[in-house]
Amino acid sequence: MPLPILYSLRNCPYAMRARIGIHKAQLQIDLREVNLKQKTVEMLAASAKGTVPILVLANEQQTPTVIDESLDVMLWALTNNDPDNLLHSHDQIALPNMLKLIAQFDNEFKTCLNAYKAAKRYREDNVIECRHVCEVFIKELENRLMQSAFLMSEQESLADIALVPFIRQFAKVERQWYLQSPYPKVRQWLNHYLQSTMFTKVMAKHDLWVNNG
Repeated sequence: MPLPILYSLRNCPYAMRARIGIHKAQLQIDLREVNLKQKTVEMLAASAKGTVPILVLANEQQTPTVIDESLDVMLWALTNNDPDNLLHSHDQIALPNMLKLIAQFDNEFKTCLNAYKAAKRYREDNVIECRHVCEVFIKELENRLMQSAFLMSEQESLADIALVPFIRQFAKVERQWYLQSPYPKVRQWLNHYLQSTMFTKVMAKHDLWVNNG
């Protein structure tokens, strides 16, 4: 059986968290780094959305299974193998609570973050206002991390690795402000990941994939 294929983009936060999930699950994949301005026929055939990540799972004598949502890729990976128990299988309500927090950030924080990034990039006069909106969510994480080492408990979880790429983006918008901001626990938590061997491996550069067949 051929390896699962992951179409990815190195700095895309959605692709990033898919790669983190796969790395944490210790699964082997065929990673294909793509250029979204020059999408390959194979990638579009797998998913007409044309966005990353796209995970293609080969099936014997069947049409390949395609997973094209980053959180679903993470869940697929950790359902197959979860050596660090990131899904907290010992607690029935843990996963629903993780998914609730992730959905809040995916559906609400990401919109605010995009506005904040755009305001800074285009030097608009509402940068501080946009940042304040984002801070509502950052404060929630700070409060959680004041209670425990990770977002859900003293044990790392799916929620931590799912949110890291987006908090990384937030931290980069106004770097000097962030370093002096009143969120030391968030900084400590984020640095734990950004300075890890895991993150170095997940962010390794790959040549653009070209179909030579």
